[in-house]
Amino acid sequence: MVPEYWKNFIVSNLLVGKCCEIPEKSDLSELDGGDLKIYGEADIVEEANEFYPGLIVKKDGFIPVASCLQGSGDPYFINVNDGANGCLYRIYHDAEMIDDDNYNLDDAVNIVLNNYTDLLKFISVVGN
Repeated sequence: MVPEYWKNFIVSNLLVGKCCEIPEKSDLSELDGGDLKIYGEADIVEEANEFYPGLIVKKDGFIPVASCLQGSGDPYFINVNDGANGCLYRIYHDAEMIDDDNYNLDDAVNIVLNNYTDLLKFISVVGN
């Protein structure tokens, strides 16, 4: 389920459990930035298979890779269809998107970073 390129990225950069603080000016979703914690492989699998929105969006290639630390509960995702160095997405779990089979891509999914490797610029020292 977890692409090798993502596993290699998080392992080679020692990112599992690390926190990232994406400043507002760098957040392409035009929100107030983002604070997130990078999942390990077990957390990715659990989030994708047991919780929304992962249960619904995985059919379109979205893989949850980080949790929100700001309290929204909106996980962060990569999309396997993008391949290595693809975007980092935020998927809103409470948008008018979720029923048992569908979601509204336009309302629910926002690009946060054009390249997930940019997370390396935003690793925070606090909480790591």
